[in-house]
Amino acid sequence: MIGKKNIVFGFLYLVATAALGPYMLVSTVGDIEQAYIDKQPPVQRLQDLKTNDYEEELEPVNADTIAKANLDGILAINNIMNLQNPQGFMRSVHAHGNLEAVLNILAGLALCFIGVAKAFKQVISYLFIAGAVLHSGMLYLAAFGQSWAFTPLQVGPWLVLASLLLIGIAAIMDFRSEVVKDD
Repeated sequence: MIGKKNIVFGFLYLVATAALGPYMLVSTVGDIEQAYIDKQPPVQRLQDLKTNDYEEELEPVNADTIAKANLDGILAINNIMNLQNPQGFMRSVHAHGNLEAVLNILAGLALCFIGVAKAFKQVISYLFIAGAVLHSGMLYLAAFGQSWAFTPLQVGPWLVLASLLLIGIAAIMDFRSEVVKDD
């Protein structure tokens, strides 16, 4: 059964991606929480200046002091945004990994009902696995600081698309209502 390796790979990959996703997100939550706490004093100062008609202790505040307070507030907010951008990337990596794991499971099941040449089915099967490893697998490595992973990453999405196209063609050619024995 040629699709078996995709089903096994898919479930194991799903466990790995499901476990790594929360780990990646939890590892940065504390930094973001601290950034929100650190943002409060400079932003509160700006709010107080505006509320008090740009006076502190009943004295008008000069432009230089307002500019410095404004810069402190902007930098505090920017720090939050800088910490949230990697989290957005990590969410994307997690979603792609889960999707490609499920795609492998579904492809494995579909391959069990497709009666085309064994070599054609093997190519489709290995393309699905290679596509997942070279796409979301490389994204995971990149998320963990392995910048070299961006190079093979370029191939992964194309392999996933090619495997989807090929399995579609194979299904058109000979999709059956019962499991096919691959001898």
